[in-house]
Order: sequence, then C-alpha cells, then structure tokens
Amino acid sequence: MDQFGIGQGALVGLISHLFFICVTWWALQSLNFEKFIRKNRVVQARVLLILLTIGIASLVSNFFMDYYYWSRQLPSLF
Repeated sequence: MDQFGIGQGALVGLISHLFFICVTWWALQSLNFEKFIRKNRVVQARVLLILLTIGIASLVSNFFMDYYYWSRQLPSLF
C-alpha cells in the first residue's frame, strides 16, 4: 500500500468484495439445492446459501486483492 492510499485501498476492497458476492450469488443460483433441503427448512437453507455466498466471495476477493497488492510490490524487488 505504498503508493495506494489507505482510503483508496479500502474502497477497492469493498468494491471487490461486493462484486464477488454478486458473482458468487449468481453462480450459486445455477445449482439445484432443492434435493438437499428438508421440508419446512426453507429459511435455514436460504441463510446457508447467503453464508456460503459470503464465504466463497470473501476467499476469491482476498485472493485477487492479495495478488494485486503483491504484483504492485514486485518492482521494489529489482
């Protein structure tokens, strides 16, 4: 975060997380979860789907953010 301000880094992180939450939610909608849902447990299944979405999106977003920051630090190696 040398040349990248703290505020700008926070904004990029927020946007990245929100973007990947949307992409993950969209991708998970293609799966058929009805086979795994017990009767009268729809609310619990939706909460699980939301938590799964946030977890996957957070992992993917952190990966891309780390990759981005590390790539910006490579020039200081040489």
